[in-house]
Amino acid sequence: MSTSHLSLDQQSLEQQRLEQQRLEHCRTNWFGVVADYVELTKPKIAVMLLAAVAVTSFVAAKGYPDLLAMLHVIVGTALVAASSCVWNQWIERHVDMLMPRTASRPLPAGRIQPFSAVMFGTVLGIAGVVYLAATVGWLTSGIGALTWVLYVCVYTPMKRTSPWNTAVGAVAGALPLWMGWLAMGKELDTRAVAIFAILFFWQFPHFMAIAWLYRKQYEKAGMKMWSVVDPTGRRAGVQAVSSAVALILVSIIPVILGPLDFTHILLLFTTAILGFAQLLFAVNFYQKPTDIAARWLLWASLVYLPCMLGLLLLNHLA
Repeated sequence: MSTSHLSLDQQSLEQQRLEQQRLEHCRTNWFGVVADYVELTKPKIAVMLLAAVAVTSFVAAKGYPDLLAMLHVIVGTALVAASSCVWNQWIERHVDMLMPRTASRPLPAGRIQPFSAVMFGTVLGIAGVVYLAATVGWLTSGIGALTWVLYVCVYTPMKRTSPWNTAVGAVAGALPLWMGWLAMGKELDTRAVAIFAILFFWQFPHFMAIAWLYRKQYEKAGMKMWSVVDPTGRRAGVQAVSSAVALILVSIIPVILGPLDFTHILLLFTTAILGFAQLLFAVNFYQKPTDIAARWLLWASLVYLPCMLGLLLLNHLA
């Protein structure tokens, strides 16, 4: 047998040995396996989304919501959102290998096999849609399915073709709020549109900051973010500022639709201050598109959303 054949055989045996070690590690380290599957669902994103769905349920009920219905829509939304995140990572597994911030994820790192991820994501998605239909109705379930399609089938591949992918992703990110609203048996009204708009516009300053911070990695991976298409940062800055302005306008609508007593006027003032504070960070990023300015804008957006949700809940309960 030639030396080249021996080398090939040795490589094959080494690959088999490594694969056997990986399988044995998976069988013995069950906690790590569970953690990897949980990581596929992006739980940090899900927690904020589900909190927003819960707050929307309170606002829609005009009183205390049906807690069982709220639990059902939270569980169903969590399943659908988890499924879309799993599929997103499956589609982008090769791209994720090219970026340091995502290379250690379970799929590109090889800790979970692609077929296992697809099956996991499919089961979660079907379970979520069926669960919503059985507990809170087909309309809410249909919006959940639409959210999944927009995120997985439109937004995810669009990231490699157009910088407008953020707008599609923002729609998919805000639609679950209407699921929380409709689960309370209420028709969509001005307040529902305003709350949708709050989460929609909030995503632009947030994602523009992320896109700038990781612009080199996105460029290497072939992602068409505004920070890649326009490396000066002007387009990303315009998106951040214009959305921050829109956010101020839509965030005061739920407050002014209620009684304007002292408590609600105070909430209105606080809501406006919160919006203007984020606008200042967005303007700073527009004027000086640097990593430091982007990090400040990112932190401002992370502070803004939970505070805004809290103000919406206080306005409802006041």
